[in-house]
Amino acid sequence: MKKRYLLFGLLFSMSLPTFAQYKTVTKKDSNGFTYEYVENDPAKARIYTLNNGLKVYLAQNHDEPRIQTYIPVRTGSNNDPEDNTGLAHYLEHMVFKGTSKLGTVNWETEKAYLKQISDLYEQHKAETDPEKKKELYKKIDAISKEASKYAVANEYDKAVASIGASGTNAHTWFDETVYHNQIPSNEIEKFLIVESERFSELVLRLFHTELEAVYEEFNRGQDNDYWATNEAMMAMLFPASHYGTQTTIGTSEHLKNPSMEAIHNYFNQYYVPNNMAVVLVGDLEFEPTIKLVNAYFGSMKKAPQPFEYVAKEQPLTKIQEKEIFSPQSERVEIGFRLGGAKTKDALYLTLVDMILSNGQAGLIDLDINQKQRLLYARSSSQVMKDYSVHEFMAMPNEGQTLEESRDILLGELEKIKKGEFDEWLLEAVVNDFRKSSMQALENNDAIASEMYQAFIQGRTWEETVSDLDEMSKITKQELVDFVNKNYKDNYAIVYKRQGENKDLVRVENPGITPIDLNRDSESEFYAKFKGIEVKEIQPVFVDFNKAIKKEKIGKGKSILYSIENKTNDLATVNFITPIGSDNDKKLSLAISYLDYLGTNKYSAADIKKEFYKLGVEYSLSTSNDKTYISISGLKENIPAGLKLLEHLVTNAKADTEAYNNMIDQILKARFDAKSSKGGIQRALDSYVTSGGELSRFKDILSEKELKSIKPEELVGLVHTFFDYDQDVFYYGNDLATAKKAIEKDHNLGKGKKVPAARVYPEPATDGTLYFAPYDMVQAEISYKGREDKFNKDLLATSRVFNNYFGGGMASVVFQEIRESKSLAYSAYAYYLNASKADKYNYVMAYVGTQANKLPQAVDAMMELMNDMPQAESQFQNAKRSVLKSIATQRYTKAQIFSYWLSLQEKGIDYDINKDIYTQVENMNMSDLVNFFDKHVKGKKYNFGLLGKKDNLDWEAVKKLGEIKELTLEDLFGY
Repeated sequence: MKKRYLLFGLLFSMSLPTFAQYKTVTKKDSNGFTYEYVENDPAKARIYTLNNGLKVYLAQNHDEPRIQTYIPVRTGSNNDPEDNTGLAHYLEHMVFKGTSKLGTVNWETEKAYLKQISDLYEQHKAETDPEKKKELYKKIDAISKEASKYAVANEYDKAVASIGASGTNAHTWFDETVYHNQIPSNEIEKFLIVESERFSELVLRLFHTELEAVYEEFNRGQDNDYWATNEAMMAMLFPASHYGTQTTIGTSEHLKNPSMEAIHNYFNQYYVPNNMAVVLVGDLEFEPTIKLVNAYFGSMKKAPQPFEYVAKEQPLTKIQEKEIFSPQSERVEIGFRLGGAKTKDALYLTLVDMILSNGQAGLIDLDINQKQRLLYARSSSQVMKDYSVHEFMAMPNEGQTLEESRDILLGELEKIKKGEFDEWLLEAVVNDFRKSSMQALENNDAIASEMYQAFIQGRTWEETVSDLDEMSKITKQELVDFVNKNYKDNYAIVYKRQGENKDLVRVENPGITPIDLNRDSESEFYAKFKGIEVKEIQPVFVDFNKAIKKEKIGKGKSILYSIENKTNDLATVNFITPIGSDNDKKLSLAISYLDYLGTNKYSAADIKKEFYKLGVEYSLSTSNDKTYISISGLKENIPAGLKLLEHLVTNAKADTEAYNNMIDQILKARFDAKSSKGGIQRALDSYVTSGGELSRFKDILSEKELKSIKPEELVGLVHTFFDYDQDVFYYGNDLATAKKAIEKDHNLGKGKKVPAARVYPEPATDGTLYFAPYDMVQAEISYKGREDKFNKDLLATSRVFNNYFGGGMASVVFQEIRESKSLAYSAYAYYLNASKADKYNYVMAYVGTQANKLPQAVDAMMELMNDMPQAESQFQNAKRSVLKSIATQRYTKAQIFSYWLSLQEKGIDYDINKDIYTQVENMNMSDLVNFFDKHVKGKKYNFGLLGKKDNLDWEAVKKLGEIKELTLEDLFGY
């Protein structure tokens, strides 16, 4: 968790020293429900408490007819029994499986089978003889197959998909388990019906297949060495409490020996209304909403307040150290333990963290990253209920040791201890939070997240709302004193070195018999649920001619596009230049170089300080065919920001030392990429697409070319950024002033000629399997089949196909690969429409699975890709989901321009959703079958396989087609 949210305290200008007054007020609404609100709360939230103790957090945002929902439960892995770790997380998965009403076609019969399975698991857990455990598992597997005949897999997911929900998911952490959905606002009652049902009781159906999916998740964690470093860090910082002595995912031994009885007991203890909340933020009305929440959740019975684990640790008195090893590049991580969310430590930590690392003008940003003293460094804050952790990470330059990296990082803390930072930085950090909080108030998810975190951490809404003002009162001396008191030789440090990870757990395939999915079956509950009618929301399509103002700017062909910001005083200016890395390979290098350059007036560090003082952010980036320069902040500071940006771009001075250091870092990063799972995966994906021919990924400047480039040449490229005819986009509420500033400070319209772009081939896929070796527990295989070029007539059918076939928990692929056969934690397939009119569409698929399951997983996926199961009810569900998604989607504010640009790239000049909506309305199953038969079935794919060769059934792999085993040099080209 990077930077802590501080959303509020915005009722006064950033320049005024006064503070808002916050006070909790209790009031009754017209229905007699009592609620609390906080005076001067910009979110204008209401917090209700039902008679059974359930907390309900409500806030309004009418920008679009959708509601962000969270249902947090105040429990997590800290409450796991020490002999049953991973329980809270596994329970989270099982809450998606339904109840005695939802997800079953014959509960009485199914219940008897589930009791047998539960009893067998208790015997399995107690048994110590490995062979007898295997026999018990075979019985569990056999009875589970029988029980599945009466279950309806994924019926909860079908229910929420049918109302147009998106983002359906959940997460578990130390102190929390939180269930997510975003729903259309007209479906709130149906949402509450299905949610109140699933939290009313726990039914552990389809248990052993989901357990194996969780184990796959455990395996994915083993292949992620950031998980490993975090576990090592937490174990040293929290040697006596569950933050460090157990993990959220649990141990391998506990996952393989679960107790269904223990999971039921945990659910009954913690999933009670007085330990839960309902958070709803979006297009809602307070009084009708709370009335509905009470109608469906108010009948849940209040229970004794469950035991709440409280972490307690003795002070750390010396430095704790540990080494861990993996194939990936080296780094060092440092952690300090501080007080939790309800202490003032959390505010101090947040402030210290931003002074060190805010992405622009923090001490680490300027003293380390900008000066290239390390390859990369950062700090981040992790605020938890009982404790917090301040984390630091550094990656060394070539030739540096991890110990040297550690000392450089800690040196920045020493500067704070000595007060060696400017007073203005403290004020600028607070103002940065204020600016961010204005943006957050437009974001349903940001407000809803802050609400559920307040609930989990036991903080009042008044405390949350006043955080920013409380931070504003902290003086420099108080901050210095805090750091001197708390940051001593009391930290934990993890040295992540390159080498073999000898702690990986490799297990046998348990041999699960595929369970029945009953795709066309439905429970009585779901049948009634589907029949509930709601007043449909009608779609609203964008009229770009009305939404976007257009006028000429400058002397050439440049156009100024604008949209008025009617919400707040933030503004953005974007310059879009028609030249990208395909036109000049040196362009992205020049943009990176600019980050290290000063001018004839400012040093590189001073430039960043000046922007940060203004509360203005600037960024430069390049794509294949465009360069983007943007600036954003308070509208009154945009003219000054534009002037500073112009000064930087046109007056940047070459710095040979900075260039040489940058090249060294680029070469080091390239070397590190060859040892990184993610880096190799990206290289493999590119190789699969290009079929080994020249690709953008490999067509890069060589080491020799990099070292021969004159820095002045790159500066020359930077100086000409504004010489092209470029489009300008303004979002704000003072267009006249912004236009005047743009025309004054930017000499647009010189009409510089754009160089011809290089063209990279996208050959037809021919069935080749490209294998890249990597030492990992899992194996990951991707499928890529080239289609025809972009065709807007496929947008509607492909969207329904993706929803039905491979994109989500209610899809065919998820059900078959994970739910039925338990062959992977992650599996998906979809039709990818090109982003530009002259590019190809692709059929894509992916399976990430335990290496010894790969043959079965590949066979299962290939079977689906050639024979799509047909289920009319599931198709209708997918169709409804797409229609509701389009009907409740609203492009607003600056989104309108981004959407318009994306359509322009495809040769479309109107809101294509209008066509898609009509086509989906008239679609039937035969249209989907025809689409599948023409565009998916029988297609030749290129495959990309990543894994450890010794762990793979190579004979099974050979059946996929011709194999080309790749070296790192093949993949990366260097």
